[in-house]
Amino acid sequence: MKRRTFIKDTALLVAAASAGNAVNAAERSFASLRMTDASKTDVSGADDGKLIVSAPMLQNFAETSIGVAFAVSDLANGYVLIGEQPDLSDARKVKCGGYRLTELSDKVSQIRVTGLKPSTKYYYKIGADRIHYGGGYDMKILGNEEDPRVYSFITAGAASKAKFCVINDTHVRWNAIEPTIEKVSSLSPSCVIWNGDASNTQETIESQVGIFLDPQISRKDYASQTPYLFCPGNHDSRGMANRHLEKVWMFRQPEERSSRDWDLGRNFAVRLGDIALIGLDTAEDKLDTNPIFAGLFNSGEYRKAQVAWLKDVLKRKEIAKAPYLVAFCHIPLFDSDPTANPGDVAPADKDPRYKHDFAIWQRTCSELWGPVLDKAGCQLVITAHQHIYRYDAPAGDRHWGHLVGGGPDMDPAKEGRFPTVIEGEVKDRKLTVTVHNILTGKVQDTFTFAPRKR
Repeated sequence: MKRRTFIKDTALLVAAASAGNAVNAAERSFASLRMTDASKTDVSGADDGKLIVSAPMLQNFAETSIGVAFAVSDLANGYVLIGEQPDLSDARKVKCGGYRLTELSDKVSQIRVTGLKPSTKYYYKIGADRIHYGGGYDMKILGNEEDPRVYSFITAGAASKAKFCVINDTHVRWNAIEPTIEKVSSLSPSCVIWNGDASNTQETIESQVGIFLDPQISRKDYASQTPYLFCPGNHDSRGMANRHLEKVWMFRQPEERSSRDWDLGRNFAVRLGDIALIGLDTAEDKLDTNPIFAGLFNSGEYRKAQVAWLKDVLKRKEIAKAPYLVAFCHIPLFDSDPTANPGDVAPADKDPRYKHDFAIWQRTCSELWGPVLDKAGCQLVITAHQHIYRYDAPAGDRHWGHLVGGGPDMDPAKEGRFPTVIEGEVKDRKLTVTVHNILTGKVQDTFTFAPRKR
């Protein structure tokens, strides 16, 4: 080997090892803060020869499309068989990936089904071909596997049942997630909004699979027939794997978004009966200029980009005509506590006036989005992040109610801290919002909202 080549290769190996040690050290440091280390969660069935090793998860629920994701144990080409007949006699086959090429993966198959009808019941089953790939001219199918179960769901739309649930800040705390999911199941909503911080700091796709597709709960098919929407929290962008969470929790297809909004794959505007659901992404709870992130985040511009998107979707006919408008985002858009850090303290989030060196609420997002939501007649904004349940009634220039979901604590000694399931449903032409306390098993609060004035 030439000396120059040897020196170059050696330097690359040393750099890679150093980077690996840094990542490992970061993971070890953060592991002490976690109740469960999801990065060590194994995918069930991976050792018994099965190719499909999780139940399907319905993702990014919409009026004319749905995402289906499931875990696999080997290189696979996944697909969905979907139709309106329970026996799937009218089923069409939709493969993973988009146009031109299917998506080969040895971890997750993601299928985006488009061309559906609003407020329509569909039946589906999942399958996958095991693929041998030896090169560009050496590919073959080694076998096929299909989940024998037929699942079903109903698409969103003005004729769908106007009922949703919200969970948030689950942070891989299985002792809280188990009863939370059981409560959601008992309420039978049309969809669930996971309002951020589902994860902690995830460095591997395997750890993400262990959170979303193969969770450590008894109800493994929790999202197989109940569609989920996702508003990311600040923790959901931390870690190498979370920087590309779309590999496990998919974006919508390009044709479902304008070119201007290409990077807004998590935002959603969905009509659900008499309710319009709007999803926004508050992004990080620290400024982009904070040295802890080494300039690797661009949350400021991302928040601004969502303003044009929000203005446009609120004009869409099915959204504008909905009697109720409810918005969701992870970090609160309001806090009456003067010591609560508003998230715009440059350059490093520190100020003696505030108790924390990160955003407790997001003043920037409130100033960007609040007036737009006000003008549209938004009645309620549901947020999370603070791990303490709270409701702020409309006041002053803020005409929308503001509800903060609880955190993952299941310790009765921690007063005021408990997980919540927030249930919203239109009853007798009024939107009723019920806050369920998962720790006590009782209803914590109930609120009603009248139709918005348009």
